[in-house]
Amino acid sequence: MVNKSFWFNMLLIPTFVEQFTTMNSKEFRATAHQFVDWMADYLEQIEELPVRSQVKPGEIYNQLPENPPQEPESIQTIFEDFKRIVVPGMTHWQHPKYFAYFPANSSYPSLLAEMLTATMGAQGMLWETSPAATEMEERVMNWLIDLLQLPKNWDGCIQVSASSSTLVAIISAREKYSGYTTNKKGVHQPLTVYASEHIHSSIEKAVRLAGMGSDNYRAIGVDQNFAMRPDLLETAIKDDIANGKKPACVVVAIGTTSSTAVDPLKQIAEICQRYDIWLHVDAAFAGTAMVLPEHRHQINGVELADSFVFNPHKWMFTNFDCSAYFVKDKDVMIRAFSILPEYLKTRNDDTVINYKDWGIQLGRRFRALKLWFVIRNFGVTGIQERLRTHIMLAENLEAEIRETADFELLSPRYFCLLCFRYRPTDKELTEEALNALNARIVGQLNDSGELFLTHTKLNGKYTIRLCIAQTNVNATHVKEAWALIRKVARQ
Repeated sequence: MVNKSFWFNMLLIPTFVEQFTTMNSKEFRATAHQFVDWMADYLEQIEELPVRSQVKPGEIYNQLPENPPQEPESIQTIFEDFKRIVVPGMTHWQHPKYFAYFPANSSYPSLLAEMLTATMGAQGMLWETSPAATEMEERVMNWLIDLLQLPKNWDGCIQVSASSSTLVAIISAREKYSGYTTNKKGVHQPLTVYASEHIHSSIEKAVRLAGMGSDNYRAIGVDQNFAMRPDLLETAIKDDIANGKKPACVVVAIGTTSSTAVDPLKQIAEICQRYDIWLHVDAAFAGTAMVLPEHRHQINGVELADSFVFNPHKWMFTNFDCSAYFVKDKDVMIRAFSILPEYLKTRNDDTVINYKDWGIQLGRRFRALKLWFVIRNFGVTGIQERLRTHIMLAENLEAEIRETADFELLSPRYFCLLCFRYRPTDKELTEEALNALNARIVGQLNDSGELFLTHTKLNGKYTIRLCIAQTNVNATHVKEAWALIRKVARQ
């Protein structure tokens, strides 16, 4: 017997849901137009904002309600709070006077594509879950192989970041050199990993996460230009072999984090060939420069590498996250990462790519779309022109620093990063006093909100880093920044 009251109540559910639905299609359309107008205004007027957020610790947290709202709130109310609370608490990475760390660049075509991606809300873990996401990623990775002149027989995919790409490389090396036993039995044989002492901290973190242990990580000394010394690398490898360890992976930096130093790739690759070691190339920031024929020599010997990563979300105007990872033998990687439960099997598995097997994540965003938009809208020549502009601005500032008596460069300039410090000529200061003085200078500059810089230490010297790579930076921004740096330092 049919329960009529049950079905009558079910018919009432849509009316009940509508009462608690926060937005309908018409309201969404109007609000979305409003948001896009704000986005355009934000980017047009960004130079009026302080580059680094000026709030104090806890200031944002204390403006947020202690408990979530019990009743729905309007999008307009939420948006006003966003402008009032969130925006002042943001450091504005798209500001043209953002010279800190490395950039996390964006651009109009990238933003538009990201909006489309978010609207579709697709999962790209399998070919079947979104064929266009998979096949576009495959095509765009092949475009990047052409742009950077990487080996044609390599395969690529998009990872979250260079950190996760490095973890994929190290786990692949771990599996290969353990005979594919560690996924099942755990790490038993000590496997060693080598990298420059100036490389990114994510390398050692990957060694830890891969279960190989920091005790089996070797930080190799550098030369006067802060590039890894091949002779010290080979000595470390020989010592480990003599002590019963298996060298598994060497990570080469094409652009170290501190100074963008370039390790001698070809010499290190030849060492890896001799001792049968996985060679991973970390070109997270500087890899984009390989789009320029005049910089392609920086990765001579890359054909001997096993894997390579660079981040379009740093210097190729594609907003975070979008890390391009390439591998010589994808079967090693797939064997290391593939798990196939029944619920993920599809009838096309033997004929298509399923990117879930190419890294750590199962779920994958449709990241290739924004890269496709950027490359098409800029064109190769447009990307090259923007990169050359950034490098030229860095060359010009480098010349000015050399001609300024009370400033000194502390490392060679490889791309568009300058490492320098203030050293007054009218007094003798100890290294400790110089370090403290330059730390005060950076702190005062960042507190001003006029620009944002970060620092490192090279040979124990507090070093000001100035990276000229934000999408829309121009000569005026650099000139004004340099004038302010001199003014604050001399005060």
